[in-house]
Amino acid sequence: MSVGELYSQCTRVWIPDPDEVWRSAELTKDYKEGDKSLQLRLEDETILEYPIDVQRNQLPFLRNPDILVGENDLTALSYLHEPAVLHNLKVRFLESNHIYTYCGIVLVAINPYEQLPIYGQDVIYAYSGQNMGDMDPHIFAVAEEAYKQMARDEKNQSIIVSGESGAGKTVSAKYAMRYFATVGGSASETNIEEKVLASSPIMEAIGNAKTTRNDNSSRFGKYIQIGFDKRYHIIGANMRTYLLEKSRVVFQADDERNYHIFYQLCAAAGLPEFKELALTSAEDFFYTSQGGDTSIEGVDDAEDFEKTRQAFTLLGVRESHQISIFKIIASILHLGSVEIQAERDGDSCSISPQDEHLSNFCRLLGVEHSQMEHWLCHRKLVTTSETYVKTMSLQQVINARNALAKHIYAQLFSWIVEHINKALHTSLKQHSFIGVLDIYGFETFEVNSFEQFCINYANEKLQQQFNSHVFKLEQEEYMKEQIPWTLIDFYDNQPCIDLIEAKLGILDLLDEECKVPKGTDQNWAQKLYDRHSSSQHFQKPRMSNTAFIIVHFADKVEYLSDGFLEKNRDTVYEEQINILKASKFPLVADLFHDDKDPVPATTSGKGSSSKISIRSARPPMKASNKEHKKTVGHQFRTSLHLLMETLNATTPHYVRCIKPNDEKLPFHFDPKRAVQQLRACGVLETIRISAAGYPSRWAYHDFFNRYRVLVKKRELANTDKKAICRSVLENLIKDPDKFQFGRTKIFFRAGQVAYLEKLRADKFRTATIMIQKTVRGWLQKVKYRRLKGATLTLQRYCRGHLARRLAEHLRRTRAAVVLQKHYRMQRARQAYQRVRRAAIVIQAFTRAMFVRRTYRQVLMEHKATTIQKHVRGWMARRHFQRLRDAAIVIQCAFRMLKARRELKALRIEARSAEHLKRLNVGMENKVVQLQRKIDEQNKEFKTLSEQLSVTTSTYTMEVERLKKELAHYQQSLGEDPSLSLQEEVESLRTELQRAHSERKILEDAHSREKDELRKRVTDLEQENALLKDEKEQLNNQILCQSKDEFAQNSVKENLLMKKELEEERSRYQNLVKEYSQLEQRYDNLRDEMTIIKQTPGHRRNPSNQSSLESDSNYPSISTSDIGDTEDALQQVEEIGLEKAAMDMTVFLKLQKRVRELEQERKKLQVQLEKREQQDSKKVQVEPPQTDIDLDPDADLAYNSLKRQELESENKKLKNDLNELRKAVADQAMQNNSSHGSPDSYSLLLNQLKLAHEELEVRKEEVLILRTQIVSADQRRLAGRNAEPNINARSSWPNSEKHVDQEDAIEAYHGVCQTNSKTEDWGYLNEDGELGLAYQGLKQVARLLEAQLQAQSLEHEEEVERLKSQLEALKEEMDKQQQTFCQTLLLSPEAQVEFGIQQEISRLTNENLDLKELVEKLEKNERKLKKQLKIYMKKAQDLEAAQALAQSERKRHELNRQVTVQRKEKDFQGMLEYHKEDEALLIRNLVTDLKPQMLSGAVPCLPAYILYMCIRHADYTNDDLKVHSLLTSTINGIKKVLKKHNDDFEMTSFWLSNTCRLLHCLKQYSGDEGFMTQNTAKQNEHCLKNFDLTEYRQVLSDLSIQIYQQLIKIAEGMLQPMIVSAMLENESIQGLSGVKPTGYRKRSSSMADGDNSYCLEAIIRQMNAFHTVMCDQGLDPEIVLQVFKQLFYMINAVTLNNLLLRKDVCSWSTGMQLRYNISQLEEWLRGRNLHQSGAVQTMEPLIQAAQLLQLKKKTQEDAEAICSLSTSLSTQQIVKILNLYTPLNEFEERVTVAFIRTIQAQLQERNDPQQLLLDAKHMFPVVFPFNPSSLTMDSIHIPACLNLEFLNEV
Repeated sequence: MSVGELYSQCTRVWIPDPDEVWRSAELTKDYKEGDKSLQLRLEDETILEYPIDVQRNQLPFLRNPDILVGENDLTALSYLHEPAVLHNLKVRFLESNHIYTYCGIVLVAINPYEQLPIYGQDVIYAYSGQNMGDMDPHIFAVAEEAYKQMARDEKNQSIIVSGESGAGKTVSAKYAMRYFATVGGSASETNIEEKVLASSPIMEAIGNAKTTRNDNSSRFGKYIQIGFDKRYHIIGANMRTYLLEKSRVVFQADDERNYHIFYQLCAAAGLPEFKELALTSAEDFFYTSQGGDTSIEGVDDAEDFEKTRQAFTLLGVRESHQISIFKIIASILHLGSVEIQAERDGDSCSISPQDEHLSNFCRLLGVEHSQMEHWLCHRKLVTTSETYVKTMSLQQVINARNALAKHIYAQLFSWIVEHINKALHTSLKQHSFIGVLDIYGFETFEVNSFEQFCINYANEKLQQQFNSHVFKLEQEEYMKEQIPWTLIDFYDNQPCIDLIEAKLGILDLLDEECKVPKGTDQNWAQKLYDRHSSSQHFQKPRMSNTAFIIVHFADKVEYLSDGFLEKNRDTVYEEQINILKASKFPLVADLFHDDKDPVPATTSGKGSSSKISIRSARPPMKASNKEHKKTVGHQFRTSLHLLMETLNATTPHYVRCIKPNDEKLPFHFDPKRAVQQLRACGVLETIRISAAGYPSRWAYHDFFNRYRVLVKKRELANTDKKAICRSVLENLIKDPDKFQFGRTKIFFRAGQVAYLEKLRADKFRTATIMIQKTVRGWLQKVKYRRLKGATLTLQRYCRGHLARRLAEHLRRTRAAVVLQKHYRMQRARQAYQRVRRAAIVIQAFTRAMFVRRTYRQVLMEHKATTIQKHVRGWMARRHFQRLRDAAIVIQCAFRMLKARRELKALRIEARSAEHLKRLNVGMENKVVQLQRKIDEQNKEFKTLSEQLSVTTSTYTMEVERLKKELAHYQQSLGEDPSLSLQEEVESLRTELQRAHSERKILEDAHSREKDELRKRVTDLEQENALLKDEKEQLNNQILCQSKDEFAQNSVKENLLMKKELEEERSRYQNLVKEYSQLEQRYDNLRDEMTIIKQTPGHRRNPSNQSSLESDSNYPSISTSDIGDTEDALQQVEEIGLEKAAMDMTVFLKLQKRVRELEQERKKLQVQLEKREQQDSKKVQVEPPQTDIDLDPDADLAYNSLKRQELESENKKLKNDLNELRKAVADQAMQNNSSHGSPDSYSLLLNQLKLAHEELEVRKEEVLILRTQIVSADQRRLAGRNAEPNINARSSWPNSEKHVDQEDAIEAYHGVCQTNSKTEDWGYLNEDGELGLAYQGLKQVARLLEAQLQAQSLEHEEEVERLKSQLEALKEEMDKQQQTFCQTLLLSPEAQVEFGIQQEISRLTNENLDLKELVEKLEKNERKLKKQLKIYMKKAQDLEAAQALAQSERKRHELNRQVTVQRKEKDFQGMLEYHKEDEALLIRNLVTDLKPQMLSGAVPCLPAYILYMCIRHADYTNDDLKVHSLLTSTINGIKKVLKKHNDDFEMTSFWLSNTCRLLHCLKQYSGDEGFMTQNTAKQNEHCLKNFDLTEYRQVLSDLSIQIYQQLIKIAEGMLQPMIVSAMLENESIQGLSGVKPTGYRKRSSSMADGDNSYCLEAIIRQMNAFHTVMCDQGLDPEIVLQVFKQLFYMINAVTLNNLLLRKDVCSWSTGMQLRYNISQLEEWLRGRNLHQSGAVQTMEPLIQAAQLLQLKKKTQEDAEAICSLSTSLSTQQIVKILNLYTPLNEFEERVTVAFIRTIQAQLQERNDPQQLLLDAKHMFPVVFPFNPSSLTMDSIHIPACLNLEFLNEV
C-alpha cells in the first residue's frame, strides 16, 4: 500500500496547532511523492497549504475512521499516535461522559470534578466476577482483575495509581480498596475491611491539604498492602508512607491550607473535652493563616473531625491517646504563634516569659517552660575539647522553631501510621496480598526544589518498571501466539536513574556536601557542573549558577539548588528534642524515644541536656552524629528500593490519573494540560511500544465475520476459516511484514485495520451505489407505467362519457312521445270517470235518506224503553251508595286520626338507633329462650329415654339371669317346677310392659310440645325477618346517599392497604432473611469454636429439651391451666377490680359446682369399691375361668390409677377456684373505694367461661361414655352367657375414641348418680335464677359471636373480590394503553395487521383457557367416578358385614375376622410412635430422605406423615410430644438445607413439604376460615386439643428461608448464562457485526475455554426448574412467584451489563434482545406462567431494546423515546444514548444536542439516582392457603421409607 493511496483526496489528517495541540483537516487534492505541500481544508472550511519537509518526508498523522473513535481501549485504534489518543479521550470525556479509558494495560482516569453515580454497591456487584474486557473501563474492573489473578495464579498483585496533584489518585485508590473490602469481606467478626476503609479519613486528615490544584491533595505517598487468607478473605493490612511534605506545616502559599487536621481541631475547639487545648479560630494561628482563606467551599471541618474521631475509635485508639494526639497537634499551632523578639545587637533573641502560646505549648506537651524558653533561643556547639552555648539570630530561631514543629508533626505522623498498622495487623497467616500504591506523579513548576526532585526520581523508577513490564507482556503475547518477533526499541531511562542514584551521582554528592561543616548549596551545584556536565541527561542553565536541569523521561525540569542541603539534612537541635523526651506525658516521651533503636545513645544524653555539662555527653554525641548520616535523600532512596523490590515481586496494574483542567471545572477538557500529563505518565510511551509491534489483534472468527464481504464467493466454499483469512490478507495486503498469523489471532501493524476498514467501506459503497441504481431505475419504470395506465384510463372514460351522452338524448326523445300519448289518454279517462262518479253519488244519497228515516223511528222507541229502566235502577243504587259512603267516611276519619297518632310515635321512635337494637335484642332473646326451652325438653327426653333404655336393659339382663337360675334349679331339683319363680317372671314382664307404655306416653308428650315450640319459633323468626327487612330498608336509604363517596374511599383505602401490606411483607421477609443469615453465622461460629477449643476441662452437655428449645426459637405449647390462672390473677391484682363484689355470686356458683364434683367423686369411689366386692364375690361363686379371663389385680391397679387421675383433676380445679377467690377477696378489701378498669371484669368473665367450657366438655365425654357403656354391658352379659371362656374385652366395639372398658363403666355409674342433680339448673342456687341467666347469657353470646364472624367473613370475601376485580381491571387497562400507544406509532396497514394479531392472540388465550377448564372438569369427573366406585365398594362391604353380624348374633357367636377387618376400614388417619423412635422417624423421614425415593408416591408425602403423627399426639393430649416432634422436624429440615445448600431439587422438595405441612396445620386447625373446602371426613381429622398457631408462624418463617435459598440456588445457576445468552450469542445469525477490539480483550483473567451460552440453555434450565417444582407438588402460586423473581434477575443482570458495556449498545443488539425476550414470553405462555407478572419485570429491558432501535435525530424522535421509555430512569436513558455505538460507518452516532434534548424533556421526572437495577432485590413471597383434597386415611406409606415402627390407629 503506497503513500499515494493513503494520502488521497478526502483523507483526514492531524496537523499541529498552538492552541488545541492537534487539529483535524481534510485533503482536497491527492498527494504525490515529491510534493512540497499538502492542500488541506480545516473543519471551519478554511483552506490551508501545509508545508512538508521533503528530506525527512514527515507527513501529517492520519486520522482514524469515525467508527473507531470513542473506543474503550486506545490500542484498538488503527493509527496509534498522540493526536489519535488525545482525540479519543476527548470524545469519550466530553460527549459520552466516560472518565475511564483503557490504554493497553493502563487505565486512564480523567478527573470529572463532579460526583458520578458509578461507585455504588450495585456497580461493585456488576463488575464482580467479570472479565476485564467484557465491561466498560472502570477502576472496579482493574481491582477485579487483580483479585482474580491473585486467586487464580496465587501471586501477589499491585495497583499503581499515579498522577498530578488534583488528578484523583486518592479517590481512585480509595475506590479500589472499597472494592476489595466489599468483594473480599473478612470471614471473621473482626470487620477488618471496615478498619481498612476507616484508615482513609485519618490519613486524609493528617496527610492531605488544600493546594491551588486540589482541595484534597495528598502530600505524601503511601503503599497499602491488603492481606488475604487462603479463602481470599481480608485478614489484615499494612501501610507504608513516603516523603511527607513537612514544610507545609510551617509554610503555605497563597490560597493554600495546612493539613486538614489543624482546621478540623480548631472547628471543634468549642467542645467541652477540648477546652484545655486553648484553641480558637484557625485565623488566629500563624501556621494556619498564611494561605489566606481557611475554609474550603462545601467542606465542613467540624463534621470531618467527627468522622476522624470515629475512625480512630474504630481502629482501637483509646480516648486518652486521642486526646494526647490532639494536644500535640494543638501544641504545634501554639508553637508557631510564639512571639520571638530580636535584641538590639541582632545576634540574639528572647521570648517573653509571659508568652501565652509558649505556656500552652509547654503545658500541652508536659515539658518545663524555662528550659524550652532557653533552648528555643540558644544552641549548643560541641568541639573536640569543649562545648559552647551560643545565642542565635532572629532568623535562626525562627528556622529552629519551624524545624522543631516539622519534626514533631513528622514523628506524630509516623506514630499514627504505626498504630494504624497495629490495628490492621493480624495474627493469622497471610496467604497473599494486593498492594495499592498512591504516589505523586511527575511534577514540574516554575520553581522546583528538593521535593520535586525526589518525586520525579521516584517516577523515573516507576516508569522504568512500567516500560519493562509492558515490553514483557508484549513478548509473552508474541511467544504465546508463536509468531516471530524482534526486540522493540523503547525508551530506557536507566541513564537518568544512574545520574541520580549511582556512585557519585546527584544524591551521593548531596550527602557528601551535607557532611562538610560549611557546605553550601552553591558549592554542591558547582560540584554537579564539574562532575556531570558531560551527561546527556544533565544540563546547566545559561543564566544561573545555582540551578541545574535534568532531562527526565517526560520533560526537562530545572531545579533550584537553594535549600537542598537544609532539606536533606532535616536538622533539629538535639537540646530541644531532649526536652521533649523528658515530657511527663508518656505518649510525648515515647514519640521521640522511637529513635532509640537507630540512635541507641540518645538516652544517656537526656539527663545532660538540662545542664551545661562539657564532657559527659561527648561520646553519645559522636554516636548520634554518626547515625545522623542517614539523610532524607538516603532514606528516600532506601525506601524506594524496597518499594521497587515489592512491586517487581508482584503483578502490577496501572492507573494513570489525568487532570483535565486547572480551574477544576466539571467536564472541561484542556488539550494542552492533558497532553502534558499523557507524556509524563507514560501513556504515550505505551502507545509507542504498541505501535512499534503489532498493536491490532483479531481472532480468526471475528476477522472472518467482519471482513467476509471482501472474500470472493469461490473462497467461501472452504470450511477452514483460517485458510480463508490467509488468502484474503495475502490478496489485500501485499507487504507480508504488515501482518502475522498467530495461533489464535491475526496481528496487524498500525494502520492496517484502517486500510481494511477503507476497503470494506468501499465495497459497501459500491454495493450501495449498485442497489441505488437498480432501485432508481425500477422506480422510474414504475412511474412510466403508472403514467401510461392513467392516460389510457382517461381516454376510456372520455369516450364512454360521449357515448353515454348520445344514448341519453335518444332515450329522452322516445320518452317524450310516450308521455304525450299517455297524457291524452289520461285526460279522456278522467272526464268519463267524473260523470260516472256523480251519478252514483246522487243514487246513494237518495237511497240512504229513505233508510235513515225508517231506522230513526225504530231507534227512538227502543231508547225510551231503555231510559226508563236505567233511571229506576239508578235511583235505587244512589240511595244505597249514599248510606254506605257516609259510613265509610266516618270510619276513615276515625282510622286516619289513630294512624296519624301512631305514625307520629313511630317516627319519633324510629329516629333513634336504639329502637332497632331493642327490637332485635327482644327477638333474639325470645328466640334464645325458646331455643333453650327446646334444649331443656330435648335433654329431658334424652334422659328419660336413656333411663328407660337402662331400665329395659337391666330388666332384660335380670330376666335372662333368672332364666338361667331357673334352668339350673330345674336341673338340680328334677322336673318339679317352681311356681314362685314363674310368678316373679310374670310380674317382671308386666312391669316391663308398663315401662314401655310410660315411655310411649312420654315420647308422645315430648313430640307434641316440640311441635308447638317449633311453630312458635317459626312465627318469631318470621316476625324477626320482617323487622330485619325494615332495618335493611332504612340502612339502604342511609347508604344510598354516601354510596359514591364510600366506593371511592374504599378503593383508595384498599390500594393503600395493599401497598402497606406489600411493604410490611417485604420488611418481614427481609428480617427473616437476616435472621437466617445470623443463624447461619452462629452455626459457623459454633463449628469454629468446637474446632478451636481443644483444651481439656469441664464441658456441659445440654439436655435434649434445652437443645430443642434453643433450636426452635419459639416457646412450647403448654396445656396447664394453673399457669394461665396465676397470670390472670396477677393481672387482676395489678390493674384492680371494678366489679369484684358484684360478681361474687359467679365464684360461689363455681365453688358449689366444685363441691358437688368432690361429692360425686366420693360416691364414685364408694360405688367402685362395692362393685369390686361384688365382682370378687361373683368370681368366688362362679366356676374358675380359663387363662383368657382378666386378671383382677391388674384391673384393680388400673382402676386405682384412673381414680388418682380424677382426684388430681379435682384438686387442680379446687386449687384454681381457691386462688381466684382469694385474689378477688384480697383485691376487693384493698380497693373498696377505687374503680378499676373494665378489663378486670372481662378477665373474670373469661376465666368463668373457660371453667364452664371445661365442665361442658367433661359432661359431653360422660354422655358419650354412657352410651358406649350401656351397649358394652349388654354385649358383655350376652357374651358371658353364650361363651364364658371368651374374654369380654374381645367384644368391645371400635369407637371414635379409644376408651378403656373399666374406665367407661366407672364413669357411667358416676353419671347415673349425678344425673338427678344435672337435670335442671336449680342445683346451682336455691331459686335457679343464676344458672338460667348464665345459660341464656352464654347462648346469646354464642349467637352474637356467630353472627359477627359471619358478617366479618362476608366483608372479607367482598373486599377480596373487589380487590381481585380492581387488579384485573388495572391490568386490562394497562394492556389496552400499551396496545393503543403501540398502534398509534404504526402505519394504517400495520395497525390493521396488529389488530388482527391482537384478536388472534385473544382468541388463542380464550381457547387455551377453555381447554384448561375442560381438562379440569374431565379430571374432576374421573376423580368423582373413582370416589363413587370406592364408596360403592365400601357400602357393599358394610352391608355384607352387617348381614354377617346379624347372622352371627343369632347364633351367639363371635367372628374375630370381622373385628380385624373393621379396624382396617376404620383407620382414623393417625400414626402412633413411641417417644424413643422420634429420632429414627426424623432420620428416615427428613435427614436421610432423598426426593428420588418418592418419585411414584403422593406429592408431599412426608408432610402428610408428619401431620398424622402430630394428630395422634394431639389426640392423646401429649403437649411435650407435639413440641418435641415439631421442633425436631424444623431442626432436621434446617440441617438438610444447610447440607444441600446448592441442590435445587432438595431445596424445592422441602419447600413443597414445609408449605404442605403448614397448609395441613391450617386446614385441620378447627378454624372455620380454613375449613370451608373440607369434606365431612376431613373435618373429623381436625386437631382437638392444641392450638398450633405459633408453630404455623415458625413454619411460615422457615418456608420464607427455604424460598430465599431456592431463589439463591436458581440465580446462581442462571447468572453465568444470562449475559452470554441475552447479549452476546447471535440468536439471529449474521445480524450483529464485530468491531475492532483492543488489548483488553486478551485479559489474562479470561479462560481459554468457550463459556458462551445460548438462549436455549436458559430455557432448558428453566424447564428443569419447572419440572422439578411441579413434580414435587409445589403450590402453583409459589411457582409463579419463583419465575417472576428469576425473570426479574434476568432483566436486572442483562440491563446492568447493557448499561456498562459500550460494545453491545447497538441496533443489532436491540434486535437480538427483542427476539430473545419474545422467546422467553413464548416459553411463559407455553408453561401457563404468563399470569405471574414475569413479563412486567422485563419491561425495562424491553424498553431498552426499543431505545436501541428507534431513530435518534429529530425532536419527534426525542418525544417518542420519552413516551416509550417509562420504565427506564433518566440516567439509564442518557447512559444508553451515550453508549450507543454504530457497527459501521453508515450509521450515525447520537449527537450531544439530541441527548441534551432528551435530558430537557425528562428533567421533570422524579427518578431515583441509582443507575443500575438492584440484582439482589427479592420480591416478598406470599404463601396462599391451598387445602388438600386428600383424606389422611387414604394415604399409603411405602416400605422404602423404613417406617415400620409407625402404627396405624
